[in-house]
Amino acid sequence: MALTLEQKKAVVAEVAEVAKSAHSAVAAEYRGITVGQMTDLRSKARKEGVYLKVAKNTLVRRAVEGTDFECMSEQLTGPLLFAFSIEDPGAAARLVKSFAKENDRLIPKLVSVGAQLYGESELERLSSLPTRDQAIAILMGVMKAPIEKFVRTLAEPHAKLVRTVAAVRDSKQAA
Repeated sequence: MALTLEQKKAVVAEVAEVAKSAHSAVAAEYRGITVGQMTDLRSKARKEGVYLKVAKNTLVRRAVEGTDFECMSEQLTGPLLFAFSIEDPGAAARLVKSFAKENDRLIPKLVSVGAQLYGESELERLSSLPTRDQAIAILMGVMKAPIEKFVRTLAEPHAKLVRTVAAVRDSKQAA
């Protein structure tokens, strides 16, 4: 069913609004995926904070003009599914990667982060980025490590003295 001009404008405005605030985008070919599988993918996307859209490539080209994802415009060919990471830069890549493992008909084609276009080979690197909570936990661990080591270093002479006295006591009791 063909879209009217007003519907096309609405799609372009919707995708443009999401593209302005998104951290990364993944385009994947969805040829041969059933409606049930697509519904499952959409529900997973909602849970993970990923905006998922199937739209004509010409409409997406217009929507991404002036955004970081304009670099994707020239390579938009074929039936593509667009996933935009809203909260976490790696969320869309993780979603597409995990779904592509289950369904070999979903084929990642393009990955875009920070106004740079990458091929499907970079999907693995993007999907392995830590989430915000994981990154904070890693940072806190790195910040806490020197302090812990300093405290252990300060406590070690006392502990060594106690172990030495205990060893002398044990040797006198054994004799």
